[in-house]
Amino acid sequence: MPMLNFTALLLLLTTASMASAAEPRFARAIMDTPVLNRADFRAVFGGRDGSTVQTDSCGQPRAVEYIAPQGTLFRIEEVLPAQGAAILRVTTNDYPCPAKSGCYIDARSVKLYSTPPAERPRILPPREQILAALEEKAGTRYIWGGNVAAGIKKLTEWYPPVGAVDKGLWQLAGLDCSGLLYEATGGFTPRNTSELVTYGKGVRIADRSATEVAAALRPLDLIVWPGHVMIVLDHGRVIESRLVCGKPDEGVRIRPLGEVLQDLLRTKKGVDSPARKGKEFSIRRWYDSAAKP
Repeated sequence: MPMLNFTALLLLLTTASMASAAEPRFARAIMDTPVLNRADFRAVFGGRDGSTVQTDSCGQPRAVEYIAPQGTLFRIEEVLPAQGAAILRVTTNDYPCPAKSGCYIDARSVKLYSTPPAERPRILPPREQILAALEEKAGTRYIWGGNVAAGIKKLTEWYPPVGAVDKGLWQLAGLDCSGLLYEATGGFTPRNTSELVTYGKGVRIADRSATEVAAALRPLDLIVWPGHVMIVLDHGRVIESRLVCGKPDEGVRIRPLGEVLQDLLRTKKGVDSPARKGKEFSIRRWYDSAAKP
């Protein structure tokens, strides 16, 4: 199906609605698709002067929820007119959209369907492939909502910047903490730490020392609490993408496991159940159970 402008899109949806009032409207991502929590893409990518990405005080694009992998299935909830293309308010089984704001995508990133196609296949890569993919991302910048390290080049084509800008930021090239894991697993794992805190099975760490906790860990175990996740690479190293305000290039880094655990145990309590507070952390073991047929 060719890409549609807003008029053609609205006509197609209206025709589908006339054919059957109960007929759902669907879209499938034909590329990695930025998902925002607001409809005004042009304000986010350009602003009033055409040269500004909408960011917070730390320089992060908080309007970005995540980047949906190619093949993601969306249900179209609303079609909104916009300059150059339609913006779609959508929902998806792949991601929990904010209740207050909702999720929005640029219609140019999807193909439309009047009946639902199959959901995106979720295939877990081999353990060693995931570990290699994680290590390759060391040195990648931190981007809020980022889970495609190379970014989305279409964003500078669809919303061309005026003058010299940070193209990496404009194209959302980078990774946040859960986005690092999400990209390495091909979109298999949950996208947010709010889900990762209960993902897999808990590892017993309560009242254990840093040395004892380290001895209990396996590659790909998650050290997680609300708002952040670290990933165990092996018995001596951990990888994470951490936001350092004003220094986005210090994002993905590999750290010694012992150092990480000692630092954590100074300020947080290790718990066996899912960490529910900022002063707690837990270990979640997920790969073995997820890999089972």
